[in-house]
Amino acid sequence: MAENKDKAKLHPKLTLQFFTDEKCFGPGVAILLEKIKENNSIRKASFDIGMSYSKAWTIIKRAEKNLGFKLLSSKTGGVDGGGATLTENAERLLNSYRQCEQELLKYCDSKFAENFSWIDNISVLE
Repeated sequence: MAENKDKAKLHPKLTLQFFTDEKCFGPGVAILLEKIKENNSIRKASFDIGMSYSKAWTIIKRAEKNLGFKLLSSKTGGVDGGGATLTENAERLLNSYRQCEQELLKYCDSKFAENFSWIDNISVLE
């Protein structure tokens, strides 16, 4: 049987997560924070990613509790409307997380190619 040219190439997938006694930060929290930064709103951010507002708050509060610092500065609605912004520590965490993630992905891709390049040479299903 000939090799299928349309077959997706085998590749690694690495997920970076931080834990204390429980998971406190990972790709989901990072995406939520990025959307909050983009929208200046937890409600808009949660809507953008298809998550309920209450779940978004639960995720933020759990992360803050386990990390030991605030992630958001928020103000409640009213005449001027509410809003949320990332704290300085949240900005640093998010930037460091994305930098670390990129470095690990690069290393992971390199090690995968080094250890599994033989798979690309298989052209017949046994």
